[in-house]
Amino acid sequence: MLKGLDEQIASIYAPIRDELRLVEDRLRGLAQTERPYLEPLLDYVMTNGGKRLRPAITLLAADFYDHQPENPRIMASAVELLHVATLIHDDTVDNSDLRRGKPTVSHLYGQHVAVLFGDYVFATSATFVCDTGNVRVIRRFSETIMDLASGQLIEYFSAFDAEQARKLYDERIYRKTASLFQTSAETGAILGGAPERQIQALKTYGHDIGMAFQIMDDLLDVQGSALEMGKPVGNDLLQGVLTLPTIKLLERYPNDNPVLDLFKDKDTETVNQEGKVQQALDMINDSSIIEECYSVIQRYCDTASQALEILPDCAARRSLLDICCYTRKRSH
Repeated sequence: MLKGLDEQIASIYAPIRDELRLVEDRLRGLAQTERPYLEPLLDYVMTNGGKRLRPAITLLAADFYDHQPENPRIMASAVELLHVATLIHDDTVDNSDLRRGKPTVSHLYGQHVAVLFGDYVFATSATFVCDTGNVRVIRRFSETIMDLASGQLIEYFSAFDAEQARKLYDERIYRKTASLFQTSAETGAILGGAPERQIQALKTYGHDIGMAFQIMDDLLDVQGSALEMGKPVGNDLLQGVLTLPTIKLLERYPNDNPVLDLFKDKDTETVNQEGKVQQALDMINDSSIIEECYSVIQRYCDTASQALEILPDCAARRSLLDICCYTRKRSH
């Protein structure tokens, strides 16, 4: 199994273990390039990869019906490359020093290199998708790149604007996160030869898992530890980004609220900002807001599970259901 995966994830990935290993080999092989200046960059981001959840969903979504395995492998590789590219760009825009507890590309190599390298990884992912020869998949992948970019723009233009950020929250997390989960499942189903009704069911599954996954990220940003998250807790608020817990805090205390004070005085000393962030985190964790957010996550996981009911009962379906459990219980 892939190194560094915990026991629960390894069990979920069991039906596609060999396929996922081939995807991993393909990704790591990118570092063997004729462009020596790219080798350390590609090696760094591929070696420091995450759980490979999105490519796993692609492979599992393709595993319900008889199909040629190569195209789902190519698509799974493309999905992960697109995810990596967005992380490189996001970290650069956010001036983040850490990702998963390790220095970001922009921190190590500078912002100019990070932007150009992110573009290179984006383009590489697109060439992979073209290799599938499936126009529907190519179009969906292109739309996802648009979604990811527009989600980042929404975040940028609504930062430190409480009213705007609240209004755009669902659209932003769909575009920034859930769109790629949705595409991972939908394209896997298409390339796996699923009937149209089942493709739509897996598309729904991907959307709802993606929404739940992002809301859990939002919760971890106010509830987790810096060691678990690999980045400072409360970082979203410091960046002026409202998440579901902070939105609920604003709804509960619309007038006397440290979030509003933070946004109003965003240009003051860092130590003052951090004090207001900590005050907001304490208020969230001392209230029922955490439980309310878990209820929203549970609803998305429930609808994701229900979407799978029309699919054949097999190891892939059981793993996709287990991803619902994993999503609502993960700690990083």
